[in-house]
Amino acid sequence: MISEQLTHDYVNAGGIRLHVVQAGPDDGKPVILLHGFPDFWIGWRRQIDALVSAGYKVIVPDQRGCNTSDKPRGVREYALGKLVGDVVGLADALGLERFHLVGHDWGGMVTWAAGEMVPDRLERLVILNAPHPEVLLAHAMRSPTQFLRSSYAAFFQFPWLPEAVLGANRSSMLAGALRRSSRKGAFKEEEIADYRQAWEQPQALTSMLNWYRALRLRPALNARITVPTLILWGMQDQALEYGLAERSLALCDRGHLKAFQKATHWVQREESSSVNAALLAFLEDG
Repeated sequence: MISEQLTHDYVNAGGIRLHVVQAGPDDGKPVILLHGFPDFWIGWRRQIDALVSAGYKVIVPDQRGCNTSDKPRGVREYALGKLVGDVVGLADALGLERFHLVGHDWGGMVTWAAGEMVPDRLERLVILNAPHPEVLLAHAMRSPTQFLRSSYAAFFQFPWLPEAVLGANRSSMLAGALRRSSRKGAFKEEEIADYRQAWEQPQALTSMLNWYRALRLRPALNARITVPTLILWGMQDQALEYGLAERSLALCDRGHLKAFQKATHWVQREESSSVNAALLAFLEDG
């Protein structure tokens, strides 16, 4: 398996040290994969082999605050502009002028923001079950069901209490949330153990929650997305309505949307073969 040939490094990405997993030929077209909450690099395990087999250089960071990457203190350290800066810093450190960017969940939010803030660095964008940052609040205000689905994010705004609740009993609530929000078998028990280890890193829970707390500090993102963009969406997502995908697509000059009727929020795990096929077809088109 190609996934057994992964390299694990620490990269100084513009002042922050990120744990980065890489695979594939050094001369392959670079693809950076960004995970979401409460994930880390292993969320992309089912995509790495397919991308490497197609000749791509795959780069999968643990984003700031997650797993063994640096965890700067303070909510402002997790503002969306800084998260995009980490991606650019990582690309600069690895000598990548242009690259494909793929993001899921919060990683997808970063990908959307990068599409507006640094389009000259990006070849193509692929976003999985993540709305454009400017769409989420506007849609929630118009959709009572989405407002209710997003209520957990309001709880995350409180200091220390969410950490205490989510971290209790070896993060049993977080582990349960992964199982409840996904199809049976999407998360193997040995993977849950890996997740617990990542969540138990010092300051990890606070750092991950600070992504939510810093969303109010995001830069204004009002320009069109000009980079070719593919949105992949699991229709059984418990937290995010399909309308968010449609509203996000409307902001793209060259956008495509593909829905997976039986998939949940964890579409890349549950429909890995179909997701990989769609991903490769889009990246190789042109």
